[in-house]
Amino acid sequence: MTLRQIAFVGLLLVACWHGWQDWHLRAIHPTDGVLAPNAPLQTVALETGPVRLGRWSLTPRAHYVITARILRREDYHFDAIADLVPEDLALGWGRMSDNRVLAGFEIDQGARFYSWRTRNAYWPIPREEIVAHSANTHVIPANGSLARQLGRLRIGQLVRLEGELVDGDRDDGATLRTSLTRSDSGGGACEVLLVRQVETP
Repeated sequence: MTLRQIAFVGLLLVACWHGWQDWHLRAIHPTDGVLAPNAPLQTVALETGPVRLGRWSLTPRAHYVITARILRREDYHFDAIADLVPEDLALGWGRMSDNRVLAGFEIDQGARFYSWRTRNAYWPIPREEIVAHSANTHVIPANGSLARQLGRLRIGQLVRLEGELVDGDRDDGATLRTSLTRSDSGGGACEVLLVRQVETP
């Protein structure tokens, strides 16, 4: 293969990648109204022993079922936990799943955090309600099929996830800890979810 052919193939791959990213991040715009009225359901963990995934040992802390709207999503390939958590989903429920409320916010993700800010001085809903009805969730696919399903999810879509909230310990000493409450914010407030089922109602 000549240098010109290699360059052409490289450009073609870059173009395909950007096309996929554009589709991947293109938002779905459902009709107005609360799409996900119910809070996540957290109960006693069904799994009791540690789960091994690659270099990680995962300790189940609680069984978790959530139906929510995807506010943002971010893929990670090179950060410290990308080998376990390939993507984060910012999820909203209650009034944080309603277009009329979300129109008042700018929502972003990066560096494993989910952030929001109001578009003007008007707050669509109280800050405490925003915190209690949205969360950044580190999603861990339990197998390759689930990884593909999670990879196809798009912003604006309604999704139901079921699995275990877990703490993680890697063989080199790295750790990851899940939140067990919906009322926290900032560092340590993300749910770490080992996903065992994905549905798009």
